[in-house]
Amino acid sequence: MNGQPFSVPVTVRGYETDVQGHLNQAVYLNYAEHARWSLLQAAGISQADLVGQGIGPVALETTIRYRRELLAGDEAEVTCAFDWNDGRTFRIEQTIRKADGTVAAEITAVGGLLDLKSRRLISDPRQMFKQLASQPGLFGL
Repeated sequence: MNGQPFSVPVTVRGYETDVQGHLNQAVYLNYAEHARWSLLQAAGISQADLVGQGIGPVALETTIRYRRELLAGDEAEVTCAFDWNDGRTFRIEQTIRKADGTVAAEITAVGGLLDLKSRRLISDPRQMFKQLASQPGLFGL
């Protein structure tokens, strides 16, 4: 992907923190998911578009590396970049970065597009994203 990866801002809310005042570990996944759906929307793909094609995105694996704490009120950016191969799956690389540039977390996910009838991964998710997106460049395509 050329240039900077797609990103969305987030503000850590008090109710998202644990008893130590840190962002709860599960919320990192919510932030990552928010960035992924925001990228799809910015690229011109809605949930209804996917369902209309009889497909749905699926998460197959997620790894989170926690680097620095996030606290209530912290402003952060969540990036999202797709890494394609020739198979049925793709990788999504994401970084949650504090306003001062400090990396708070790195998230790597493996995903695919599920055929909702056969319950199997479609063979070419990259082509499906190209077909559906009005802005395929956001996916690095």
